[in-house]
Amino acid sequence: MAQDTDIPALDPRALRKRIWGWFFFDWASQPYNTLLITFIFAPYVKELIGDGTTAQAAWGLGIGAAGVVIAVLAPVLGALADTGGNRLRWIWLFSVLYVIGSGMLWFAAPGDFNLIATLVFFAIGMIGMEFATIFTNAMLPDLGPRAAIGRISGNGWAFGYVGGLISLLIMMVFFAESAVTGKTFVGLAPAFGLDSATREGTRFVGPLTAVWYVVFMIPFFLYVRDPRAKPAPRGALAKALRDLRATLVRLPQSRSLFAYLASSMFYRDALNGMYAFGGIYAAGVLGWSVVDVGVFGILAIISGAVFAWLGGMADSRFGPKPVITVCIVILTIVAIAMVLISRSSVLGIAVPPGSILPDVVFYIIGVVVGAAGGVIQSASRTMMVRQADPARMTEAFGLYALSGKATSFIAPTLIGITTYVTGSQQMGISPLIGLFVLGLILLPWVKPDGDRAA
Repeated sequence: MAQDTDIPALDPRALRKRIWGWFFFDWASQPYNTLLITFIFAPYVKELIGDGTTAQAAWGLGIGAAGVVIAVLAPVLGALADTGGNRLRWIWLFSVLYVIGSGMLWFAAPGDFNLIATLVFFAIGMIGMEFATIFTNAMLPDLGPRAAIGRISGNGWAFGYVGGLISLLIMMVFFAESAVTGKTFVGLAPAFGLDSATREGTRFVGPLTAVWYVVFMIPFFLYVRDPRAKPAPRGALAKALRDLRATLVRLPQSRSLFAYLASSMFYRDALNGMYAFGGIYAAGVLGWSVVDVGVFGILAIISGAVFAWLGGMADSRFGPKPVITVCIVILTIVAIAMVLISRSSVLGIAVPPGSILPDVVFYIIGVVVGAAGGVIQSASRTMMVRQADPARMTEAFGLYALSGKATSFIAPTLIGITTYVTGSQQMGISPLIGLFVLGLILLPWVKPDGDRAA
């Protein structure tokens, strides 16, 4: 199928450079998810607060607040970029927020820990990451014909996972220290003379995430050009808002796109909930340390990288819809299993004190979540390309971000409230099951090639 774009064809060498430059955004930004949201910083916050239930509730409400901001502004920014803006300019702007937000997490020190300030800076960085992702995702259809988009998306996601894995290994080997021994995973003192008594090694995860992003965005800005860039017309914001309003009014008539945005709204929110609470859940329920959660993360990321690559090939062969369906079913089963794991039982079966079975099963869960999560995220942005109007691609990905964030405050907030009400971290994550099921129920209304196939 021909590429649905008015962008002039590039010579193969220039196109390869553009694709690899685009890949580097995933590589550069992945540590925010890997190091901060899931495997290092979240369990560290639990250690500082002390009580897993309180930490999970606070983390949920903080991430939920950031999700509200993203949901409100994402479609407006996408429409504005399509109306008359350079997407690269927006990526520069939100990259600044990413770097400031992550770098300031250095100040989350024990003894002087300010939860509100920490959550504010975390939210600033998260908002920067999510908004920059809108504009980079919108460049995906400019990288090749539609038949190749699934493979390109999968390869980019796999490449990003490798970046996340390497950054996690660096933290585990050289910086993240045990609260008990003051040593890293391999028994070293934190590098650069960082003080383990004040957890400077673990807190270095913030500056490392910021510096990593700055360094590895260089190939992106060197090789990626925005072929749709154009001068902003007078009254661009007003026109963007009018266009967005018209798009939203027409959206229910685009039944496939509408169904897909609704479906992804639920299943992506549930997946983000798994990522956001996986580390803090293991720390609170199983008593894992930051180092233990890091090992869990290494296994999950390796699995994610391998299966994102394989999923990209499956996407190109079978299309994104069946790939997404299988992944939702797997993740629903995993969410049910997570609720049934504790220090004293596994899947409802009691285990003796000191048993390693809960740890082994949770490691397996991490591998499965990494695999299915990597595949479904890659296939989801491929599906969005198939559903969207090529002329309004950034606006479409703004709506995609809206669908991913319109309920993004619901999952963390529901987890926070359920955890608080039940006093149980296990029951606290049960809302994820319902969100996955809702996403699966809506998926049959999605046409594989969107409303244009009708």
